[in-house]
Amino acid sequence: MEKDLSTIRHSMSHVMAEAVLEMFPDAQIAIGPSIENGFYYDFALPRQLTEADLDEITERMKKIIRSDKEFKRIEVSREEAKKMFADQKFKLELIDAIPEGETVTVYNQGGFTDLCRGPHVSSTKELNPDAFKLLSIAGAYWRGSEKNEMLTRIYGTAWSTGKELRAYLDHLADVERRDHRKLGKDLDLFSLHEEAGPGLVYWHPRGARVRQIIEQFWREEHYKNGYEMVYTPHVGKSWLWETSGHLGFYKESMYPPMEMDKADYYVKPMNCPFHIMIYNNSLRSYRDLPCRWAELGTVYRYEKAGALHGLLRVRGFTQDDAHLFCTPEQMDDEIEEVLRFSLHMLRSFGFTEIHAYISTRPEKSVGDPALWDSATVALTKAVEKAGLAYDIDEGGGAFYGPKIDLKIKDAIGREWQLSTVQFDFNLPQRFKMTYVDKDGKEKQPLMIHRALLGSIERFFGVLLENYAGAFPPWLAPEQIAIVPVGEMAFAYASELEARFKAAGLRAYTDLSSERMNAKIRKAQQMKVPYQVIIGEKEMNDDLVSVRYRTGRQKNGLKTDDFIAEVKAVVDSKAQLE
Repeated sequence: MEKDLSTIRHSMSHVMAEAVLEMFPDAQIAIGPSIENGFYYDFALPRQLTEADLDEITERMKKIIRSDKEFKRIEVSREEAKKMFADQKFKLELIDAIPEGETVTVYNQGGFTDLCRGPHVSSTKELNPDAFKLLSIAGAYWRGSEKNEMLTRIYGTAWSTGKELRAYLDHLADVERRDHRKLGKDLDLFSLHEEAGPGLVYWHPRGARVRQIIEQFWREEHYKNGYEMVYTPHVGKSWLWETSGHLGFYKESMYPPMEMDKADYYVKPMNCPFHIMIYNNSLRSYRDLPCRWAELGTVYRYEKAGALHGLLRVRGFTQDDAHLFCTPEQMDDEIEEVLRFSLHMLRSFGFTEIHAYISTRPEKSVGDPALWDSATVALTKAVEKAGLAYDIDEGGGAFYGPKIDLKIKDAIGREWQLSTVQFDFNLPQRFKMTYVDKDGKEKQPLMIHRALLGSIERFFGVLLENYAGAFPPWLAPEQIAIVPVGEMAFAYASELEARFKAAGLRAYTDLSSERMNAKIRKAQQMKVPYQVIIGEKEMNDDLVSVRYRTGRQKNGLKTDDFIAEVKAVVDSKAQLE
């Protein structure tokens, strides 16, 4: 079925190109592939398109579909193809790029011909005029290079039936509703300021509170699981990055150097060289290993402006980072334990659908092949022992070691990569790391890079979209909103707030002049889990009336019983029911 949909979508892109050329006969057409869930086509047009233009293109496409035009595959010579597309510069460039000896094919549908390998449906009548929709207009560089001309890209989606289309559009509406950038603004969690520096995050008090809760839990769990915390500088001399290889392989993604004291300094894109410096500061014995060092280290990477996306792709972010240094004999146990810990952390935040991907040795690599093999076996055994479904990405590992990536599915079935467990046979050698083994000889330790959440910024964005802003009570910036019915309840409401806080709960009292219903509505809009309404009866009898974020309501609850109820939900990290 997926292949059929791909053919339908590719054919639909040709229909769209024909409709656009009807509107703009002098347009230059580029490429129009099928993609996941849809298709697009790139054009050089005489003017910018509007939403009204999409409506007109749609109507023209429906007319073309209903006209029952046959898709004809035609083999032509390179010279014939150039004559066909003599006025289409992008097509001429594509023709020149076709390898010598390869068959050149075009597809014709009535009055429109396109350079294309296919396949396509046999006729436009096989396309459903009620099962497609043009979605958006975007800019795209020809061949994806910023050095080339900016084109107009039209995205669309196409399905076999109108029912499938409606289901997909409902999914897109859900995705839009969960967009972390919109939620971040609506819930006053964070902001991004292009004028002050793109890709740099400003955490507002409510967002900072959630971040602090995440980080506090992260630190506590690391200490429980045998890690120690380290802090390292934000900048380092160039020799660090020359030694690590970053300047050789990663320089384009690093911020430019700062010259100080006749030396170049770089803001760090990674934490690993700094952790190695700590390791090399002392002579290490096998008795000192394993070392498990973790850091919430802020790093900076010069991502291209076009790749930036809210919290999911930024230039400054805090890695939830750790490095493990161990002996070969400790490798199996360390991998098993780090995987167990990764799963514990992800499940604590409510993610239960987790899939593992194991990447093995590529053609070009460093390190002893036997060590690669034993490390890959250790990764595989750990994944199998954890009962995880997994796939093997043959040859997909980095040149310096095999790895496990853990991907989670969110509330609407999207997959996100979060945790990574990565062997590194390169840096210990580059930095001449050693430990003294039982036989008194110096040996090289194994190094494992490990990120559980990926980065705090990206994880926060994923978490925000997963819960559509309605965080579980343990993560909510405010857990309880206290709404006094009138001014006569203000003093008691403030006393109740202090009582909740003394019990370790996050509460605030709305003492504004707004009406009660407006206060409740505001708390609902900010997705506060519990709204406690206080009137005369509640004051006199030490009771609370509670409106839950989910819409449930309970009246006349004893205050201590309510506190116990909330604490039980918070302590179990449960979502509000």
